[in-house]
Amino acid sequence: MIKGICLGNIMVDCNDEQGLCEFYHKLLGWEKSIMFGRPALSKDGIVFLFMEEEDYVPPAWPEEEGKQQKQMHFDFQVANVAEAVEYAQSLGAKKAALQSGGKEWVTMLDPAGHPFCLCSQDNKA
Repeated sequence: MIKGICLGNIMVDCNDEQGLCEFYHKLLGWEKSIMFGRPALSKDGIVFLFMEEEDYVPPAWPEEEGKQQKQMHFDFQVANVAEAVEYAQSLGAKKAALQSGGKEWVTMLDPAGHPFCLCSQDNKA
């Protein structure tokens, strides 16, 4: 272990950094700012930075051989999954075609195509 190491920021690549930052700001309600010249959101020491990439390719979900794979995804705990899904959709998210969470979670795709899950708080580990 490196002495004093801690998570700094989570960088989210996309094709529209301002638009994706605004999507997550409305979804999560986190504080907006600019950090390192990039749009950012933060809460309780967690920071999402958004970076526009000219050659950005959204990940395929469900994963398909020969297509861009997801490298990670966010799980957000919510009190009411159905209400959270409806709200996320009103902001531009789409429900993923493949769903495997039953009533426990719903897999969504943000406006840049990143998968994220809205998970029932009743099932927190």
